[in-house]
Amino acid sequence: MRARDEGDLAACVAVLHAVHRADGYPAVWPDDPAAWLGPGTGGRAWVAERDGRIVGHVALVPPAADDVAPALLPHGPAATDVVSRLFVDPAARGLRVGALLLARAAGAAHARGARTVLDVVTTDKAAIALYERLGWTFLGTGRQRWAPGTSVTVRCYAAPAASRSLPRETP
Repeated sequence: MRARDEGDLAACVAVLHAVHRADGYPAVWPDDPAAWLGPGTGGRAWVAERDGRIVGHVALVPPAADDVAPALLPHGPAATDVVSRLFVDPAARGLRVGALLLARAAGAAHARGARTVLDVVTTDKAAIALYERLGWTFLGTGRQRWAPGTSVTVRCYAAPAASRSLPRETP
């Protein structure tokens, strides 16, 4: 697990393409997938590697004005970070890559005193099961705009307390 750098974008796009073929994420394939991954995240994106190959990605971004999940927190969107662009290569599933990426993002938010939230389309049962198994708190559902002219129903979650949300990394 390490911070993503600009040199990782091509490999990340290749993994994202495999995820899109397998799972339909992202729901609308972006015209410029490297730009969609958010090269301007200010170092708040991470990749997981296995045998020298990128197998997962996560970013942590400030909430946008129309994000549903931060608005469902009792204190509103202040001091909140949003998990974004989380995906794991289908060939690397079952290896705790998703849990470790989530832990890295939640840990970074916690270190700066922010809550961590995310949203997921209601049809993504595998991701929902992962978040619930890791103890993320269900906040509610809502309609989220994911692309111009496209909105989806999402389930929104908040990270559990730091001590429970950060699984130990394994070699």
